Amino acid sequence: MSPIALRPSRQPSCPIRVSFEFFPPKTPEMEATLWSSIERLAPLNPQFVSVTYGAGGSTRERTHATVARLVRETRLKPAAHLTCVAASKAEVDSVVRSYWEAGVRHVVALRGDPVGGLGTAYEPHAEGYQRTCDLVAGIKAIGDFEVSVSAYPEKHPEAASLDADIDVLKEKVDCGADRAITQFFFDNDVYFRYLDRVRARGIDIPIVPGIVPVQNFRQTANFAAKAGASIPAWLAARFEGLEDDVETRKLIAAAVAAEQVIDLVDRGVSEFHFYTMNRADLVYAICRLLGLRGEAERAAA
Repeated sequence: MSPIALRPSRQPSCPIRVSFEFFPPKTPEMEATLWSSIERLAPLNPQFVSVTYGAGGSTRERTHATVARLVRETRLKPAAHLTCVAASKAEVDSVVRSYWEAGVRHVVALRGDPVGGLGTAYEPHAEGYQRTCDLVAGIKAIGDFEVSVSAYPEKHPEAASLDADIDVLKEKVDCGADRAITQFFFDNDVYFRYLDRVRARGIDIPIVPGIVPVQNFRQTANFAAKAGASIPAWLAARFEGLEDDVETRKLIAAAVAAEQVIDLVDRGVSEFHFYTMNRADLVYAICRLLGLRGEAERAAA
C-alpha cells in the first residue's frame, strides 16, 4: 500500500468491530496508565480486550490479575493470552481453569517467544504443549472457550515459507481455533494477498488485521525486524528526522494509521485488532475516524 490521501471512509457494508490489546503493567505508574487507557477506550464497546502473557511466574500473575480486574470492574470481555513457553501441560491447564473460574471465556493461544527472546531458538518444555495447535486442543478440552490464534501475512520469522506457515495456521484451525489475529503490517496489499492464499487453503475463520499505531518509529522498526514484518520505504521517510519531535511524530502516526484503516474499510474489512501499547489517544482517534462513538454520544445522537 502506497501512502493515500486522508479522507472519510465509505460507509462499510458491515458494522465496524474493534478489539484492543494491552499488556500487564509492571509498576504503579504503568498500572495507572493502563487503566486510564482502558477507561478511555471502553465506551467504544470493543468485541473484547486481550491481555498479553509471557514466560515466568510474575508475568503470568500480572496477566491473571489484570484479566480478573477486567471481569470484576468493567463490562468488557477480556481475552487472556496463553503460551506454551516454560510450563508443563499441568501448569498451563491450571491457568486455563483459573481463567474459567474467574469468568473468562476467551483465550488467545500462542506458542510464545523463546525464553531468550526473538531471534533465539525455541525449545518446547519437555512436559508441555509442543505446538500452538496442541494448546488450542487442550484449551477446548477444558472448557467452551472462544480461542483466537496468531497469523503472519509475511510469514512467521521461523517458518520455512509462507505456505508452510499457512499449514501451521490450518492445523490450529483444525484443532478448534475460532479466529486469527495478524501480526501488524503496513502494506495492505500484503494482507489481501495473504487472505487470498489462506482462503484458497479452505481456512474460513475470520482473519482480523492487527493494527499498530506507531508510538515510536525506531522501536516499531526494531520489533518489525525481529517479527518478520516489513517497513515500507515511504513509511520510514515520513518519520525521518523526527526522533526528537514528539508532537509531530504523534500527528504523523495518527495520519498513517488512519490512512491504513480507511483503505482497509474501503476494501471491505470491518473488523480490526489494535495493539494499543497501553496508550489510548491514537487508537481512540482512529476509532473515531472509523465512525465509532461512545455510549453517551450514541445516546445523544
